[in-house]
Amino acid sequence: MSGKRTELKAQPGDFFQITSAISNLLWTFLLNLPFISRQTSLFHMRKTLIPFFDIPQLAKTDLAYATLDPTLKPFYRYAPVLENFEKVIADRASYPVDRATLVRVLKGQYTALPDNEHCLAQINALLDENTFTVTTAHQPTLLFGPLYFVYKAISTIRLAAAVQKATGKKIIPVFVLGSEDHDLDELNHIRLFNKELRWEPGLSGPVGFMPPSTVAPVLEALKELLGNNENDQILWQKIEQSYSQAESFAEATQALLHAFLGRFGLIVFTMSHADLKRRFIPVMRDELLEQTSNTLVNETIDQLNTLGFKAQASPREINLFYLQPGQRERIVFENDIFRVLNTDLKFTREEILEELEAHPERFSPNVVLRPLFQELILPNLAYVGGGGELAYWLERKSQFAHFKIPYPILVRRNSVLWFDKDSIKRSLKFGFPPNRYFEDTDALIRSYVEAQADADVNLLGEIESLRQIYDNLARKAQAIDPTLEKAVRADEVKTTGHLQQWESRLVRAEKQKHEVALNQLRNLKEKLFPGAGLQERSDNFIPYYLKYGPQFFDQLIEHLDPLEPGFVLLEDL
Repeated sequence: MSGKRTELKAQPGDFFQITSAISNLLWTFLLNLPFISRQTSLFHMRKTLIPFFDIPQLAKTDLAYATLDPTLKPFYRYAPVLENFEKVIADRASYPVDRATLVRVLKGQYTALPDNEHCLAQINALLDENTFTVTTAHQPTLLFGPLYFVYKAISTIRLAAAVQKATGKKIIPVFVLGSEDHDLDELNHIRLFNKELRWEPGLSGPVGFMPPSTVAPVLEALKELLGNNENDQILWQKIEQSYSQAESFAEATQALLHAFLGRFGLIVFTMSHADLKRRFIPVMRDELLEQTSNTLVNETIDQLNTLGFKAQASPREINLFYLQPGQRERIVFENDIFRVLNTDLKFTREEILEELEAHPERFSPNVVLRPLFQELILPNLAYVGGGGELAYWLERKSQFAHFKIPYPILVRRNSVLWFDKDSIKRSLKFGFPPNRYFEDTDALIRSYVEAQADADVNLLGEIESLRQIYDNLARKAQAIDPTLEKAVRADEVKTTGHLQQWESRLVRAEKQKHEVALNQLRNLKEKLFPGAGLQERSDNFIPYYLKYGPQFFDQLIEHLDPLEPGFVLLEDL
């Protein structure tokens, strides 16, 4: 939905206006929806599942896991199917979680959020030993960043509903914000109405700790792009309130997720808390003294490389950072001393262990250790992630086994191509079904030109006939003088090359006759696949919300199901 937006006079649905007093009842209803009619949406959407094998944009490891390639079976514990959740629940029964501390920390993080009665009920439910979580995670991102951020959250909500219905246990969907990440360039910009809004805080260190007041210039630019209709005003109110009342960028992102998705029972929190990290001290002590993760994960990566899969997140000898105000720097061990890079900090073995015991909050796990931390503090059954994320989780199984932490079921989040009315209308003139737009642009252009040509521009038949002639000639030449066959084949290559050149000339001539239509085709392809990439990795949710209002999220809740294999194509009818 890049480009100039089309404004509809859609009104926010009654669901948006529902009071928190009956929110729990509605959530219970959602949890038990049969979702029988998959082809006709309550909101006039048509859903089609495209086989993952037909999506050329997917990486090799992503495709292999999404299709449960048996080659990857040794690298995970349970396949992502409903019947396996009873098994992981049984695993969790033997691994206690400090539920009291978890609930206390979560309540503290929800104190300032409005309309949080439903979510507080969800949090309180975690005190019960029969309540579990399914989880996704992402660093806090400017205005949710690309669409896949939202799809991760919705996929997690839907998975929680499915697992709760199948097992009879209370299942809480959780979104963990990686507030200590410091890679600003990954999360400080969005693409909106053919413009880029970029956040430049002028600060360093963990992005989640930065003050949300630094986002003010971006919000001012956003407000200028918004109109005056109801959806615009509701959107702006939620965004302005989330950023103005928070004390950190992570809290602002939490507030924004709560504002749009809290009504579905989604719990959002950060793990950057001393009481949570205190439980992680044994793993961090091992990381400092033994570096076990480096050995185990590298062994797994070698095994995956042997099978033809690339490493996703290679470990370091020590996979911990040290936190100071405005800084998050790596810890290294050199000449019997622990040093914090880019600082003057140095520790002996005894000193760093004392520091770890006294201030565990100053130690920050990187991507290699973070999954362990997450699964240690949550009563978690499944992790919902994109293909790249699950690829690095596949490198962790032996690491989890070493620390005796239950390994979750890995569930691939839903991927979505959203085909709005305008795209459907524009695509009709080309005669391609929506799933064909995953193909390369040049291939689509060639297909269109061949279909529209007054004469056949495809010379494959002629080239094949020519090759048969040369095959016969080569056999005769070989029978007379074997040395002549090589000359025949050389002439064959030259002559077929001439025919291929003529075919290209015919195609070019036909393209010129349809240049206007072909430019329209290129524009449509760019809209659906910005920069030749997936829509979900470029477009932001805002244009969709402005068009559909709160029902945008309702449509996603209705149609997404991460346990259904396939890339989701949604057509707005």
